[in-house]
Amino acid sequence: MSKENIKGKLNEAKGEIKQAVGRATDNPRLENEGTADKVKGKAQQVAGHVKDAVRDITR
Repeated sequence: MSKENIKGKLNEAKGEIKQAVGRATDNPRLENEGTADKVKGKAQQVAGHVKDAVRDITR
C-alpha cells in the first residue's frame, strides 16, 4: 500500500465527516467541501493503486 492510498483514505474519511456535519448544521458549503474531499480521496486511492500495479509489474 502506497502513501497515496493512505492519504486517499484519510481524505475520504475527512470528507465523510464534513458532509455529515454540513448536513447536521444545514451548511451546504461545508457539505460541498466534504464531497470534494471524498472525490479527492478516491482519486488519490486510484493513483495509489496504479502506482502499486506499475511497481508490481516492473519487479
